[in-house]
Amino acid sequence: MHYEYNPAFVSINYPLIRYMGSKYKLLDWISTELGQLEFNTVLDGFSGSGAVSYMLKKLNKTVYSNDFLHFSYILAKATTENSFQRINSNDLNTLHKQDSNTPNFIQETFKGIFYSKDELRYLDKISYNINKLSNQYKRALAMSALIRSCIKKQPRGVFTISGDMEKYNDGRRDLRLTIQEHFLEQIEVYNGIVFNNLNKNRAFHGNVFEFDDKKYKPDLVYLDPPYVPRSDDNCYVKRYHFLEGLSKYWKDEEIDFNTKVHKIKKKYTPFSYRKTAIIAFDELFDKFKSSIIVLSYSSNGYPDLAILEGLLGKYKNNVEIKKKNHKYHFGNHKSVKRSNVEEYLIIGK
Repeated sequence: MHYEYNPAFVSINYPLIRYMGSKYKLLDWISTELGQLEFNTVLDGFSGSGAVSYMLKKLNKTVYSNDFLHFSYILAKATTENSFQRINSNDLNTLHKQDSNTPNFIQETFKGIFYSKDELRYLDKISYNINKLSNQYKRALAMSALIRSCIKKQPRGVFTISGDMEKYNDGRRDLRLTIQEHFLEQIEVYNGIVFNNLNKNRAFHGNVFEFDDKKYKPDLVYLDPPYVPRSDDNCYVKRYHFLEGLSKYWKDEEIDFNTKVHKIKKKYTPFSYRKTAIIAFDELFDKFKSSIIVLSYSSNGYPDLAILEGLLGKYKNNVEIKKKNHKYHFGNHKSVKRSNVEEYLIIGK
């Protein structure tokens, strides 16, 4: 089925993932603004939860989705690049088959940290059996379902707390369900959003500075990088290290067993530090100066809007700023934290 542009339709069915800085609730605004620009191919350079890439796919664009986190790449592989493949009943049987060769890495490494013993055993089994599925898209779909299941079962949606999860249990359904129950539901959810927009979309796992723009030549580049916040930090690995490890069964990841939650080694990005952020933005704008550049940014970040506007103006004659008031929610129910910001789309043509 080939979808026509309809802003009200864009954000309806993409699975919401509690993700720091997610633009999920801004998709209608972003799609409306981007819908006024002329482009056919687009790079989403920092795809994160995959929501914007999927939205762009629904706008009938050829989408190149990229992120330096592996689990973000998997989400985009399943939902943006994948156009046909779904998990069927035979696949589910394969995923749940008992195998004496199943490793117990998750059970041993995260015992008493996040989930029950049975749930950790289940994660080991599904992780092992995913590799038996017939193609990369089925594997990406199953892993995406597992990733979202783990997020929904985690009280705050992040992996920075350990120990007795019952003290965070406020009775909501997500915490009552087991990971297996979540997983079966999420398989249906992700199966339900697979569609073909008749374009050859691609998901990439890498540094955006190394993206081959000469080969793929995106008409538009959408950038939503991590930025230096006014307080705390913007380390995605700290919050989502378990998902990052799970997505690749911790292959080539260095685990810090001195931390309570057994974090993996932090991945460097120049956008996390004041001393390197401005240079990184300048280099990014220079790299993609042949494309329309759309930078998604917030008023609570560093550098300031004026600096970014000036940097982009070095490479683009026409720089336009779109603004929208927005409130970010981080956490759940009584523990929710709210941040009132002004959201920007800085458009260079």
